[in-house]
Amino acid sequence: MELGTIKDAFDRVSKKQKLSSSKTKEVIDQVAREIEHALAKMESTHDTVSPIDQKSILTELNSKLKEISPMNQLEGSQKELNIGLSKYAKLLEKSFNIDISKAYRNVDFDIHTVNQIIASHFYRQGLFDLGDCFITEAIETEAMALKSPFLEMYQILEAMKSRNLKPALIWTATQRDRLFQYGSTLEFKLHRLQFVEILQKGSRNEALKYAKTHLAPFASSHMVEIQKLMACLLWIGRLDHSPYAEFLSPTHWESLAEEVTREFCSLLGQSYNSPLSVAIDAGIQGLPTLLKLANVMAAKKKEWQAMKQLPVPVDLGKEFQFHSIFVCPVSRDQGSEENPPMLMPCGHVLCKQSIVKLSKSSTRTFKCPYCPLEATVSKCRQLYF
Repeated sequence: MELGTIKDAFDRVSKKQKLSSSKTKEVIDQVAREIEHALAKMESTHDTVSPIDQKSILTELNSKLKEISPMNQLEGSQKELNIGLSKYAKLLEKSFNIDISKAYRNVDFDIHTVNQIIASHFYRQGLFDLGDCFITEAIETEAMALKSPFLEMYQILEAMKSRNLKPALIWTATQRDRLFQYGSTLEFKLHRLQFVEILQKGSRNEALKYAKTHLAPFASSHMVEIQKLMACLLWIGRLDHSPYAEFLSPTHWESLAEEVTREFCSLLGQSYNSPLSVAIDAGIQGLPTLLKLANVMAAKKKEWQAMKQLPVPVDLGKEFQFHSIFVCPVSRDQGSEENPPMLMPCGHVLCKQSIVKLSKSSTRTFKCPYCPLEATVSKCRQLYF
């Protein structure tokens, strides 16, 4: 069942709940007004009213409350809400299989590697105490080496949240050669941001001195940006009203914090995103398809876990595609080292096994299945992505 159907059912229940809540409030307000009105009458004649008059006021109030009949008014809307909630619960139970073990395939994992991935996830999230506890209980003392680098990264990011760039600048200075090899401009961006911060404090001489010391070495590759920064000296104290007000945007701090994290992980040989988070996110996307497949195969009394290849595609987002993938348009097989993609003279691409089957021999010509041109195996060239 599609999520759209479930959302529509939720919206209907939500609408009934709002109507029921509105009706309840309306009835309560109506009852409260009658009670307040009766109290006001009794208080206004407190010195002169007799017990008989008080009883008369209470009798009148009782009569009006019976006329309002709050329980009868609320019964209808509450009943509709209960019916809607009951149907929605049954729909959820029918749509979602809480037993996800059906979609699980037994795989022999390297427990040591899995433990390191989990510990690394805790450390990169700044959960150092939790990471230490996990390593101790899992008896993975080697994974403790992951803590120190991520602790340094976390301290840098925490300092940046307080607008302190010193730890980040010290780290980029020590890693300058490696960052240069990666073509990173992080160090210059940090110095640029620090220069703007000095300008914001209103010190022209200090800003100029900082530029001569820290921005001048980047003149050969960032001359245009440095010229703009020098022009900012003319607008000191009113930079927010200058043509260079964009330098003050808070997004610079956010993007630099992200870039620091990316470069830090890159130098550690780690991915920017936690492998554990990526695996879980991918599993969440693929789980509905796998559960549906498991149910279909179970109905046919077939064991899908023994298959070398799934009979249906599991579509994941582009964020989960880490390398180029080629699928042969003829055999529908994914390209591999044993069965690589081959470029034919006409420009179309098939897998090697498909070309071999079409040609039936290494010298015989065969017709491309997608155009009239002919080719031979010797004229096909392997493609590398």
